[in-house]
Amino acid sequence: MENLYWLGFAGALAALLFALVQKGRVMSYSEGTPAMQKIAGAIREGANAYLKHQYATVAKVFAVVFVLLLVMAFGTGGQMLSRFTPFAFLTGGIWSMLAGLVGMKIATNANARTAQAASESLNRGLRVAFSSGCVMGFTVVGLGLLDISLWFVILRLGAGIDDPVALGNIMVMNGMGASFMALFARVGGGIYTKAADVGADLVGKVEAGIPEDDPRNPATIADNVGDNVGDVAGMGADLYESYVGSILATFALGASAGYGWNGLILPILLAVCGILCSIVGSFFVKTEENASQKSLLRSLRTGTYLAAALSAIAAAPLTYFLLGHWGVYVAILAGLAGGCAIGYFTEYYTSDTYKPTQRLAAASETGAATVIIGGISLGMLSTIASILVVAIAILVSFYAAGGASSFNQGLYGIGIAAVGMLSTLGITLATDAYGPVADNAGGIAEMSGLPESVRERTDALDSLGNTTAATGKGFAIGSASLTALALLVSYVNIVQTKTPEVLDLTLTNPLMLVGLFVGAILTGLILGPIGVVGLLGGVSVTGFAMAVFMSNAGGAWDNAKKYIEAGHHGGKGSDCHKAAVVGDTVGDPFKDTSGPSLNILIKLVSTVSIVFSGLVVAFHIL
Repeated sequence: MENLYWLGFAGALAALLFALVQKGRVMSYSEGTPAMQKIAGAIREGANAYLKHQYATVAKVFAVVFVLLLVMAFGTGGQMLSRFTPFAFLTGGIWSMLAGLVGMKIATNANARTAQAASESLNRGLRVAFSSGCVMGFTVVGLGLLDISLWFVILRLGAGIDDPVALGNIMVMNGMGASFMALFARVGGGIYTKAADVGADLVGKVEAGIPEDDPRNPATIADNVGDNVGDVAGMGADLYESYVGSILATFALGASAGYGWNGLILPILLAVCGILCSIVGSFFVKTEENASQKSLLRSLRTGTYLAAALSAIAAAPLTYFLLGHWGVYVAILAGLAGGCAIGYFTEYYTSDTYKPTQRLAAASETGAATVIIGGISLGMLSTIASILVVAIAILVSFYAAGGASSFNQGLYGIGIAAVGMLSTLGITLATDAYGPVADNAGGIAEMSGLPESVRERTDALDSLGNTTAATGKGFAIGSASLTALALLVSYVNIVQTKTPEVLDLTLTNPLMLVGLFVGAILTGLILGPIGVVGLLGGVSVTGFAMAVFMSNAGGAWDNAKKYIEAGHHGGKGSDCHKAAVVGDTVGDPFKDTSGPSLNILIKLVSTVSIVFSGLVVAFHIL
């Protein structure tokens, strides 16, 4: 069965070819008037300049870490670290960077085209923006699957590693480069975009009393540049890391569970099925003219839910053929259902179609303070649903996969549930990445003087984008919690192979408790492997809850503002609108900088701990 690895290359090729077709479709549309083309050109120039500077800075960091990994790998005769890991670190970072770059390039070429298409009809505007999102989504999954398949071949055939446990333990370390790049891209881009966005709001809406995208507002171009470098390039690198990390973590667990090569091949084939099903689902995303927010949401959900349903059907014979275990299939279903449930609850708490955001908008009648308080309480309340969904997914996948009789098989069930949750990432990310394009389109429509009807259409698409962006973050955060648990177990298994001591991982162990409370890197050199396990548990639990809280609160604040701008509670320029703008100003860094960075941090800490496990075992104080 191990020879089925070639299907990974086939799936990657299908994804990249579909992305190429969608790019051609986007570029076939008109970029509009000379004024629109000029504005779009300025946004492209700014985005390219930012990424050039960021990548030059990140390259220096990567060079230092690469040298450190080389010393650990070759200076210790491969005892502390596999000799392949330093090079996998580089390739992971490069692919992650490339995924974000491709997404940014198509987004900056699609923004004016979306505005022009929206001047013709709402559906055409949706299709152009969504097609650009498809380029991003399918590039991410295509490059991720290509990277995994290449390293599988290098290690299995090139290096001749014939032990699936050894290969799985090496592969799980390969995600560190992607995590590093994602953290820089998401946080750096997020800080830039929110500094520009908040500045545009304060200068335009609050101080001067003019629209945010008014051509008299000097922050408009920077704001639109920020949408691309943070919400597109940064998000692409973020979800590339989530996608790759979930598959690699499941590799190690599959080998430990005794499934041999089949346990490693299954997550690859699930990813391939997810790509094909996402392609099918993408053709069902369309809407009617004058559609409501509810109808727009339904059009996107039709595509994502159809892809998930098709993926669930395809996974059944695949799982039984490889493992002969229906329980693992139930675990996959738990992941798929969990992802859809997280998407629904995120939509419920952030879309102005539902009561929570409408009530938040109504809070503006008593001032900005109540808007902020209401947003914080809404964000905190929204964490309950996501936490319960993940908890149920963990329990179902663990016991369905055989956890009652075999602990390692149960853990494999948790890992494969994360893969199931992200298997249709191609279309999920497409619905997410389309949002910043629609946002840019609205700005271009405003600055180039297009009719008000065009701005109304782009605002409808932009508001929808806020909800789908929050949903995408929900998927990433939910899968991060499952992946982090899988990585934690991988850490314990790898450390156990490096030391003859039996680790005391009970909560009454002081080192474990201190690790839980400290929750900071370098811990291992003081507290040892047990302290690191506590650290990973603390970071995963607190990071997950904080990430959901910030993401949902920020999304609700943003859409509450747009709900008022649509004519409710006094509309634009009213006191309620001014109060909602303050809430949105607080929410922007919540949802686009701090919240998403926690999602990456959860997995980065886990992966770094695994890579440096040999160092921690060899040198620690307690």
